[in-house]
Amino acid sequence: MASGTTAKAGKLRQEAVSLATVARETGVSMSTVSRIVNGKSGRASAETVARVAAAIERLGYRPNPVGRALRRRASRVVAMLAPNLDNPAMAAIAVSTEAALRAAGYVMILCDTHDRPELQDDYLQAMRDQFVAGYVMVSAVRSRGLEQALGRGDPIVFVARRNPLGGGAYVGIDNRAAGADAADFMLAQGIERPAVLMAAQNISSTAERAAGFVARLVARGVPESEIRRASAPGLSHIEIGYAAARMLVGEGGWPRGVLCVSDLIAYGAYRLAVESHLEIPRDCRLVGVDGNALNRWIAPWLSSIRIPYESFGGHVLEQLRLLWSGAATAEIHVPHEAPP
Repeated sequence: MASGTTAKAGKLRQEAVSLATVARETGVSMSTVSRIVNGKSGRASAETVARVAAAIERLGYRPNPVGRALRRRASRVVAMLAPNLDNPAMAAIAVSTEAALRAAGYVMILCDTHDRPELQDDYLQAMRDQFVAGYVMVSAVRSRGLEQALGRGDPIVFVARRNPLGGGAYVGIDNRAAGADAADFMLAQGIERPAVLMAAQNISSTAERAAGFVARLVARGVPESEIRRASAPGLSHIEIGYAAARMLVGEGGWPRGVLCVSDLIAYGAYRLAVESHLEIPRDCRLVGVDGNALNRWIAPWLSSIRIPYESFGGHVLEQLRLLWSGAATAEIHVPHEAPP
């Protein structure tokens, strides 16, 4: 009985040992340990190689075959994890990225996380089991599985929303600058006291848009206390826009202009305006952020900061290639377009 328990404990201990464990025990970097494990010890001293080899033997480390496949890019499959694919912005990012990957000889698998951390983790594990070459995380949320993937050094590019755990390769717009441009547009239209609508679960991208909007208004002489803000809970931005607009109007009537931190929030606000017999944009100018292609068909009343999602795919591929080669990545800010 005792021997069986010992064997089980040894097995669990072996499974828990990772490159990070060996690196911590030896006081060298994970990249150095990885090179030595993979037989590329030319850049390490003989003493370091011996110390790492001894630690590997002592700890019982065994290379993870999935991790090796990821590092060697044995797969030509890339996984994209994105929330709420009924959002035209998410769909546009997926179309652009799939086209760029396909042109480079890769196949993309698309997973809808619905902005739920547990579902994001399920997909991360499932895609890891499929030996994918890398991950494209669109609007990722903080989760245990994401933390583990980053700790392993899996190739991950964050799109639209920065890494919720900090750092990493990123492709998106400068959201603060977009908010500032929306403020300049409002003031140029003679709207001196615009408001802003956002989600209660305000994530980095939309929070930055609102912050840039408010900061620019204040810098141009609008008292911050006079900038009205309203938010509503939920995941559907259309429903959020409707509920937040109702709250805003209930507390002080319709302003002459409103920044909606996404086009879908603007759609929800517009529904309330129609019900209130308000004429948009004559009575209130709504400014969104996305520039959805659908706008010219269903929302000609909407002024929108346009994000060129069609160009995102090339930048995502560029970041993945840098990660695969071990080169440094940086944040890529794709230029947005202010309303005409």
